[in-house]
Amino acid sequence: MKKLEDRRFLLGIAVAAAVLVGTALVAGSWIAAGSETDTAKPAPPAATQRPASEQRSFAGIRQQGAVLGNAQAQLTLVEFADLQCPFCAQWARQTLPVVVDRYVRAGKLRIVFQGLTFVGPDSVRAARTAVAAGRQGRLWDVVHTLYEVQGAENSGWVTDELLGDVVEGAGLDYDRVAADRELPAVDDEVAKAQAAATAAGVTSVPAFALGRTGKTLTLLRVSSLAPDGIIPAIEEQLPH
Repeated sequence: MKKLEDRRFLLGIAVAAAVLVGTALVAGSWIAAGSETDTAKPAPPAATQRPASEQRSFAGIRQQGAVLGNAQAQLTLVEFADLQCPFCAQWARQTLPVVVDRYVRAGKLRIVFQGLTFVGPDSVRAARTAVAAGRQGRLWDVVHTLYEVQGAENSGWVTDELLGDVVEGAGLDYDRVAADRELPAVDDEVAKAQAAATAAGVTSVPAFALGRTGKTLTLLRVSSLAPDGIIPAIEEQLPH
């Protein structure tokens, strides 16, 4: 028990420190991404107690932990994101489905989600729930639905009721996910995501690293959050 408390304490320090720069990281997303226009922060969709989509967008695609897609895919795309970030939600709703349909389902690309928690307490709760769902192969379903129902930052929108609906909409038992959310292994995964972001040089979200699977990935400088902001980079690295 003491070991678990120590891990939580250390993780809490990291989250608290990250919150101090969280607003700047989100607000600077477009600048760091290389966009020169349309820098206004998008308004998040209103939170709802029912998932906006239960059609299982990722049905038929392999999920293992934070990984979506064939483990042997030619390319790997790592997404660094905070589940409270409105820019991240915009990318997830607008561009992720295109990338999944065009490259992940075709077995050409695998995507790894690295959930960061710098915006605030709701980020922590959402990320831990997603990681716990990943233990049963449903992280991506939970992540995508949370983006669809995203509320105002740190408004307390990540409630047990909402999470229960989202998790059950993904076909999982919420009590089990809630229990798994408290495991030391989840602490480790959240900490690893932050460490990976730091090592990659991530300064704003969403951020993306791309490369050949098993090789060193390169942090991308995307031109926009629309599909044409990332598809050229994927196409460039695929054999033709």
